[in-house]
Amino acid sequence: MNHLGTLVSRLPIRRRCLPSNSPTFALNRLARTFSSTPFASKAGKPQKDRFNYNPEIFFDEAPDPEHAAYTRVTSNDLERHTKPPTRVKMLVRDFIEDSLYNPHYGYFPQQATIFTSAGDPIDFRAMRDSVEFQNEVARRYSAYGTDEEGPGRQIWHTPTELFKPYYGQAIAQCLVSEYLLKYFPYEDLVIYEIGAGNGTLAMDILDFIRSAYPEVYERTHYNIVEISGRLAKLQEELLVPRHGCVSISHKSIFHWDRPEPAPCFFLAMEVIDNFAHDMIRYDYRSLEPYQALITVNASGDYGIYYTRVTDPLIASFLNLRRRLGHAPPLPSILKSPSVRSIYNHLPFAPNLSTPEYIPTRMLSLLRTLRNHFPRHRLLLSDFSSLPDAIPGVNAPVVQARVRGSAVACSTLFVRPGLFDIFFPTQFSRLRDMYEHVLAQPSADDDRLPIAPSPLASSASPLSIGAGFFSSFQPQNRRTPADGVASASGLPVGERKSNVFTHAVFMETYADLESTCLRNGENPLVDYYKNVKFLF
Repeated sequence: MNHLGTLVSRLPIRRRCLPSNSPTFALNRLARTFSSTPFASKAGKPQKDRFNYNPEIFFDEAPDPEHAAYTRVTSNDLERHTKPPTRVKMLVRDFIEDSLYNPHYGYFPQQATIFTSAGDPIDFRAMRDSVEFQNEVARRYSAYGTDEEGPGRQIWHTPTELFKPYYGQAIAQCLVSEYLLKYFPYEDLVIYEIGAGNGTLAMDILDFIRSAYPEVYERTHYNIVEISGRLAKLQEELLVPRHGCVSISHKSIFHWDRPEPAPCFFLAMEVIDNFAHDMIRYDYRSLEPYQALITVNASGDYGIYYTRVTDPLIASFLNLRRRLGHAPPLPSILKSPSVRSIYNHLPFAPNLSTPEYIPTRMLSLLRTLRNHFPRHRLLLSDFSSLPDAIPGVNAPVVQARVRGSAVACSTLFVRPGLFDIFFPTQFSRLRDMYEHVLAQPSADDDRLPIAPSPLASSASPLSIGAGFFSSFQPQNRRTPADGVASASGLPVGERKSNVFTHAVFMETYADLESTCLRNGENPLVDYYKNVKFLF
């Protein structure tokens, strides 16, 4: 298989196989790796070597005096900075968010370019086989040229662009099918999309609805939440003249403060892989988690140290994981205190677990959905696994495009803005988290009324008891919201979400005849094996 074929089938959005003469040295000149200083004493001097230690960390009991004096910052604090800061410390998620989204030097506002082929969409039915299809994609990709020095334009492509308009039409068919079944003609079709890129997915969805379901299109409202000012402008120029139902909000979804009481669909397509994660490690002596903080000295070099968990979001995630019964990535044998005691006396045994990257920003999104979109239906798609990740549990891929090839790094701590940082998603755990968070009372219940369904009676069935009609609550249904009835008029609750492979989702909703090659292969189904859907 050629390099492009590996790109599509293994890591379809951002990876190419590395040629034997790849310019890794150019990438290494740009990557500033973290320092590896021994444990520091309170006097700031290294302690003597010992058998059991991790050389690059120190604990909060004995911090380096210089690092302890650094200002603690967040990604919100750094939005005003026009260049990467020095003499600061921050959580790992703030470092990632600043690297990816800082408006002045972040990867997405300044570097990333979404692949959009010029001319007509690919005519799949005219292609002989997958080799000819891959060559056609390579031909269109080569139009962007090759950068001679350093990291050039960070070009990556999505299934939306590669399979347009058929991928967007499959998403539209999914949404419309659910809308017609549950809400039409009593409610409008309200769609929210975060991270809409060039606006191609929104265009394909709206074009399809207008053509295939004109009566639904008349009641459609499409809302985009976009953190990048550059992309928000592109979306407005592309969509608004053609579809007057489009509204674009230039802001982060994590800063969203406007309630949406009506039923709506919420799209997050190829977005959450770039959500910031935090890093934790467990002390093998006590099994206590420690949160990682990154330090940046006056020269711009990075250090890392660990403290007991004090961040509320990290603590909330770990508490939620315990309630759901999701075990931390620790050897089960170490649960025994006697075994831990023996282990900790073994020569050269590490005293901290392997770094684990936890999706704290994903938890923030779920809370936003619960608080501000109480009647939403989430449709989410992203990577379920990734090759070439840095060391660690649930670790990201860190890479940049150098001279036309994507080169992966071995560390997270690289120069902000020049490198893509993207994570896999554990979909089964995400589904458990999502359903649990939605089942909790909203923090905004007192000020966010839920719009009652036109099907509901004036007296809420739940006000006279959830078991008035039946004492049985199906396991695949959420607890019904008071005052909101289903199409049958009974308070049975919304259907819980499920996880689907990319192939199963496309086989359910896509027009597969239009993407079938002459030899019977279908790249829309056959590729993206490492992508899943939550719906």
